[in-house]
Amino acid sequence: MATLTKKDTSGEMPQAYDPKEVEQGWYDWWVQSGFFKADPAANRPRFCMTIPPPNVTGALHIGHALMNSVEDCIARWYRLRGFDTLWIPATDHAGIATQAVVEKKLAKEGISKHELGREKFVQEVWNWKNEYGNRIYSQLRRMGSSVDWSRECFTLDDKRAYAVHVAFTRLYEQGLIYRDTRLINWSVSLRTALSDLEVDYVDIKGKTFVKVPGYERNVLFGMLWSFAYKVEGSDEEIVVATTRPETMLGDTAVAVHPEDDRYKHLHGKFVRHPFVDRLIPIITDEVLVDMSFGTGAVKITPAHDPNDFAVGKRHGLKEINVFTEDGRINSNGGSFEGMLRFEARVEVLKRLSEMGLKRDEQPNDMRLGLCQRSGDVIEPMLKPQWWVNCKDMAQQAMACVHDGRMRIIPDTHVATWERWLNNIRDWCISRQLWWGHRIPAYYIYEEGAEDVQENMERWVVADSEEEALAKARERVAGQIAEDKIRVRQDEDVLDTWFSSGLFPFSPLGWPEKTKEMEAYYPTNLLETGHDILFFWVARMVMMGLQLTGDVPFREVYLHAMVRDAHGRKMSKSLGNVIDPIDVIQGVSLDKLHKMLESGNLDPREVEKAKKGQQKDFPEGIAECGTDALRFALVAYTTQGRDINLDVRRVESYRHFCNKIWQATRYVRIQIGDAFVPPTDALAAFTPSAPRDRWIISRLNATIATCTEGMQSYDFSAATTAVYSFFLYDFCDYYLEMTKPVMSGDDEAAKDDVRRTLYTVLAHWLVLMHPFMPFVTEELYQRIPRHSSFTESICIAQWPEAVDAWKDDAIEAAMTIVQPAVRSARALRAAYNIAPKVQLEYYFQAKSDACAAALKQQEDDLVTLTNASAVHFHGADEAAPEGCAVNIVSDDLTVYLVLKGMIDPAAEIKKLSKKRDKTEKQRQGYEKKFANEAYLSKVAEDVQQADREKYESVMKEIDALTEAIATMERLAA
Repeated sequence: MATLTKKDTSGEMPQAYDPKEVEQGWYDWWVQSGFFKADPAANRPRFCMTIPPPNVTGALHIGHALMNSVEDCIARWYRLRGFDTLWIPATDHAGIATQAVVEKKLAKEGISKHELGREKFVQEVWNWKNEYGNRIYSQLRRMGSSVDWSRECFTLDDKRAYAVHVAFTRLYEQGLIYRDTRLINWSVSLRTALSDLEVDYVDIKGKTFVKVPGYERNVLFGMLWSFAYKVEGSDEEIVVATTRPETMLGDTAVAVHPEDDRYKHLHGKFVRHPFVDRLIPIITDEVLVDMSFGTGAVKITPAHDPNDFAVGKRHGLKEINVFTEDGRINSNGGSFEGMLRFEARVEVLKRLSEMGLKRDEQPNDMRLGLCQRSGDVIEPMLKPQWWVNCKDMAQQAMACVHDGRMRIIPDTHVATWERWLNNIRDWCISRQLWWGHRIPAYYIYEEGAEDVQENMERWVVADSEEEALAKARERVAGQIAEDKIRVRQDEDVLDTWFSSGLFPFSPLGWPEKTKEMEAYYPTNLLETGHDILFFWVARMVMMGLQLTGDVPFREVYLHAMVRDAHGRKMSKSLGNVIDPIDVIQGVSLDKLHKMLESGNLDPREVEKAKKGQQKDFPEGIAECGTDALRFALVAYTTQGRDINLDVRRVESYRHFCNKIWQATRYVRIQIGDAFVPPTDALAAFTPSAPRDRWIISRLNATIATCTEGMQSYDFSAATTAVYSFFLYDFCDYYLEMTKPVMSGDDEAAKDDVRRTLYTVLAHWLVLMHPFMPFVTEELYQRIPRHSSFTESICIAQWPEAVDAWKDDAIEAAMTIVQPAVRSARALRAAYNIAPKVQLEYYFQAKSDACAAALKQQEDDLVTLTNASAVHFHGADEAAPEGCAVNIVSDDLTVYLVLKGMIDPAAEIKKLSKKRDKTEKQRQGYEKKFANEAYLSKVAEDVQQADREKYESVMKEIDALTEAIATMERLAA
């Protein structure tokens, strides 16, 4: 890679902020300069976290943008505090998703994976990954993610493959991984088992037709069908009900409650299956059967229902699978063999009706599990798979939260953590794929005498086929002739979550005892979405504790879900999905429409989505830049609450970036080219003028608030502090107050202002840097260099609060001055008087403290209100005739001299209308006070608050009446 030179910022500052120009060039320089590299040998405090690895097939979506914005803020903040900071980038091989992408690509070329064979197909996937799989990394760079690229890892690279192999072997040797035939989530379309995370559950409200892949017609769900089984040897029948009639082909029992008198005489008898030659026992089961529900009789299909599977185990029932892997009826289904499962549903019901066995059908609300990737209906299937026994590991995972070794933030999620872990089920880790970590288990068989049914005792786990063969000879010695012993590796791969579960210790070199493991493990933090608290976080904690003896991270911070501005979940069909890159670089409405048309939405949904886009983005999305997007996402982040993202707010932060730019230009102009930063520490500066002391004190408070917010993961508090200080205190007030000083003749005052401007800006840019890395770097390089400045703001020093800067008295005074200024400005605006017109104000203070605060900053009041003159009156002094009035508080009233400025008649009309409205408030309070029920039942503190409000209303009426009288005199 060619060495990059630092971006040249020595020229004139452009007039306006341009995000594209500002963000260009910095990231590659940061990386090549090594600012993001960690050093395990460094003698500094450490901070480490791993990026939740996004799928290698993925592109940056708004959830990724939120996650990486928050994580990068944290990483940059620790780096600024002098920590040796390691943030590890990674991508996940995403078994199902990646294999599906490549299979579709090959299908377009007329090739199937089976034609290629496993080895060549896997190579095809690697080729695709190497060509297209790093798109997510380029997008992370676009977001400014300060990861250590020298430690980039992929969950299927050689080091991670070794770690996965060791983890599987150790867990197997510890008796935690085992082989068993149990029910799994089976995807007919993908022909593989799925984790619970890969299943989306939808609520079906009554009779509903659902589009299912592979079927020309929509399939009916949300119905409960009942039919009769004839009791063998009698004329009696038992009526059962089901939402899945096709599964009755695998029924192996009918269960009733042992205390149900209706069926006691049938205990131990049989019913005859109408379609296959099978007698089905009538059993009693008090666990499953509720005799008050329906007929009190339940059909039992152990091979296709989790509850029925448990019943089958309790009663030793046969487990009859009736489906093939591609979703057809197998030979156990008799004459239905070969039919697709939902075509068989229709046919089963038809034949039951023809035989006079169908009894009823009713709409029935239900939950339907759908394959996340294909949209196919999940089929519970009985298959031999590899499982992880999670019970004891789950108890350890709960204990580490109880004893404080690991903290979950916000703690509202602790209850969810415990509920999930207390109810954990063993984890199926087999996947019927070719892309992934192939399971290092080998089945022993006798050459020429293949087992008809799998023997669970014939499995060995080994590093190679040679080792497996050696273990096999020991395992079956005396059972199979030595020269006939053969082994074959399991065709399946491990669930992607198994390798992800080894994060973050596998990126640190585990299972080897590396210097990285010693320096950085346990890591400090995992930041991720609350939706995968159980599916990923819990597995990492369980596997970390089991394999390393310690928690994988000390804290878990869970961010919320990003929704649209209306609080709706983002959905392509609603047209409210926001691509972060579109926000960064801007996009027209027409292009948004065209992206919908090129997708795979149903044409009707495309039109619906277009309407949604037209409503939300009528002018498209303006170019906002990375900094504005990052700041918006982090500012929205409040613990425990979802994020309703309004793109207009992102646009407002783009305008804020321009405000930062213009303020910096002003500072540069005011300090001048000849300004030389002082050689002493910036924190040593203590100005004398009230305005300068105030802004330095406010900066000090902002440093403290921002630091506290970052420490407690209260990003909303941190961003509010840094934003409000700059926009309201620094720009709206302090910069305005400096203008007459800098145009005056007092050189000492000017020098104080210059140093104050420089001190505030130099500190504030570092405070803002974690949130807006690009614009802060650009401006850091454009202001004069203090001796404490580093080569890049990335590695500057985080400001600390300075006791000498704290000035409670001047801040208290400004809490009087600022509302006075706002009130004066509001009066100007209320009468539509141009900002450049100088006005005359009277400030009536009723307390000495209020009067002193105003008089102390008389010059600043003149500046901030653009007044020709300001006057101060005591409580008993009357304002001159012809003034508009604004009551700031019980202690302060502002008067604006209006003579010659307004139309008195129009003003009288407006004031009268306002007084009438206030009179109604007065009448409402008086009616309330006259109500005996109010006086006897309402709490005293509430009544007291109402009395105080009433007094304020009365004062406002008096002031309005006086103002009307003034206008009348002015009109005379």
